[in-house]
Amino acid sequence: MSRDTIFALSSGPVPAGVAVVRISGPKAHAVMMTLIDSEPKPRLAALRYVTDPATGDVIDQALVLSFPGEKSFTGEDTVEFHLHGGRAIVKAMIDLLGSFEGCRLAEAGEFARRAFENGKFDLTEIEGLADLIDADTENQRKQAMRQASGAHRSVIDGWRDVLLYARSMIEAELDFADEEDVPGSVSDVIWLKLDALKYEIEDHLSRADHGERLRNGMTVVLVGHPNAGKSSLLNWFAKRDVAIVTEEAGTTRDLLELHLDIAGYPVTMIDTAGLREAENLVEREGIRRALEKSEHADLLIEIVDASSVDKRVEVKSRARRMVLFNKQDRIGSETKPVNSGAEEEFSVAVKTGLGMANFYDSFVKQIKESFNGAEDVLITRKRHETYLRECVDNVDKALIYSDSPLEIRSEFLRTAGDSLGKITGRIDVEEMLGVIFSQFCVGK
Repeated sequence: MSRDTIFALSSGPVPAGVAVVRISGPKAHAVMMTLIDSEPKPRLAALRYVTDPATGDVIDQALVLSFPGEKSFTGEDTVEFHLHGGRAIVKAMIDLLGSFEGCRLAEAGEFARRAFENGKFDLTEIEGLADLIDADTENQRKQAMRQASGAHRSVIDGWRDVLLYARSMIEAELDFADEEDVPGSVSDVIWLKLDALKYEIEDHLSRADHGERLRNGMTVVLVGHPNAGKSSLLNWFAKRDVAIVTEEAGTTRDLLELHLDIAGYPVTMIDTAGLREAENLVEREGIRRALEKSEHADLLIEIVDASSVDKRVEVKSRARRMVLFNKQDRIGSETKPVNSGAEEEFSVAVKTGLGMANFYDSFVKQIKESFNGAEDVLITRKRHETYLRECVDNVDKALIYSDSPLEIRSEFLRTAGDSLGKITGRIDVEEMLGVIFSQFCVGK
């Protein structure tokens, strides 16, 4: 059964300078030729009038590009109309395309899905493209570009090749032991390679949190007693008033988030309710949320009123902590940091800027250290980590169960290969046969 031809506005929301409407599917070329008077050369932009065939009305004068079959993004005939980005023009074009039989609006992600189904990209590359579109910082862009360009796929495919080779050697020993081209001892050929493979994947797993942190952003939570200066610090980072600041304690009741680009890395800073014994129901809920966010933070910044240095807060968190003794300008003498070694401490006055340059330099250093090497990390999603752990677990079983029959050990390797295949979306049991018959003169 023939697939539908799909279309959609592929550029940003209108109005805009240019609006790109993309069509993909078996009828894409025929629809294009119905709307314009002459065919453009493949992959070359041509200026054409787009006309409604039913009425003869000109919709717009547009640049038209045609991408035949396998050379397109989706792997099927694709056409793009680069229109003027007015709402009326785009609506008329979308309505016109919808009038053709077998044509419909694309669902979310359907162009990318067709590209995957037609073998143009694997799942890691598709995910990289999505991350590239969503990238807010330079280092997120670098990570996404590396993944979208196939760097992750090539590494994972290399690992799968090792597993396929190992299984082919086992199968060869089991089924074709009489053939001259088949080595006589599998263990001398594959087990050392599998051991090296296991440690290589484990090395990537040890840095899994770095890649996910770069993709999702680092969470920095501001904590402290009421009126210590948390909201003032948030406003200092934002360079504008995003939080209400008053002399009244307990002004902040809910979580306030600020998304920052720190040295090219994504950081979400969260201002929380002041921690104290509260009777007000709303404030108690704010405090509960503050404690919850603190528990899952990547970095805590505790703000302490310098006139009450003994008023520290207790929160359950494994995150590193920076402590700011704030409002130094009000007490007449500088509060000296304790220098306990467990946390960095700074004497500051957020509103006047006293000591903030020193604090900010240390803050940026903390951020950079947290993301160290993240651009080159293979694992950017939880599902990558899950399937790689499954792979390592099964390779480990194949190695340690050395007294088990080769058939059992081969099954562990098959499962390990399937786990890798789930990352890229490529699971093909016929690949093993291809390896066997390409390396051995079996049946010649």
